[in-house]
Amino acid sequence: MSGLHIPVGTPDGSRTRHAESLLAPNPSPMTLEGTNTWVIGAGERVLVVDPGPDDEAHLLRVRDHLGQRRVSEILLTHGHLDHSGGARRFAELVRAPVRALDPRHRLGGEGLTDGDVVTVDGLEVHVYATPGHSFDSLCFWIPQDRAMLTGDTVLGRGTTIIAQDGGLGDYLHSLDRLRAAAESLEAAALLPGHGPVLPDPIGALDAYIAHRRGRLDQIAAARARGARTPREIVEIVYAEVDRALWPAAEVSVAAQLDYLDRL
Repeated sequence: MSGLHIPVGTPDGSRTRHAESLLAPNPSPMTLEGTNTWVIGAGERVLVVDPGPDDEAHLLRVRDHLGQRRVSEILLTHGHLDHSGGARRFAELVRAPVRALDPRHRLGGEGLTDGDVVTVDGLEVHVYATPGHSFDSLCFWIPQDRAMLTGDTVLGRGTTIIAQDGGLGDYLHSLDRLRAAAESLEAAALLPGHGPVLPDPIGALDAYIAHRRGRLDQIAAARARGARTPREIVEIVYAEVDRALWPAAEVSVAAQLDYLDRL
């Protein structure tokens, strides 16, 4: 874990040797402290991952933080607006292309797909397709730091939802793939799109996988007791969860019911 610094409290300023986060001011129950914008690189050129929401002050802060460094490319972990909403404006500010899996979010650059390798001043960033939270979710592996940027696939605290443009079967496969990669690559940290750095990748992924399997068992049990709609299941399975999160939980439950019906 050489070179990894994890500050206490806010994710702002979390860093590895070649990656640093700047926290967007969009806190909420869904985004935790806010969206982590990641700056990758230690030379004159850098990559920026997930400029965040369309918030002018945040975008200017990221630009000014770079000083004389130039942004060669902007990468998106996925197209949800809390990660991509500011991409077009940030591209204008730094005169760099936007690369993403979904063509709708690309701007003046090539797409991104599984197996791609993006380089900046000799630093490699390997692209992993990890659909599930959304259909276009990507993770980015930085070999020199033994760190994986996970977007919303793995959060720094709590668990992610399966959005309407995602799928639980894909998500479980992606978690299994990340778990195998974390072990084979000897990953030292997960750098999430929300929340603090996770310094125990295997432990975090094992917890995510166990949580998902456990939730499936709970939902199947709730349905066996007569609950039918996502709302009825949320009232049983998520009874102790903040009710502000229930609408999102209903979306996730719907994805899990669809998964169970396909077994």
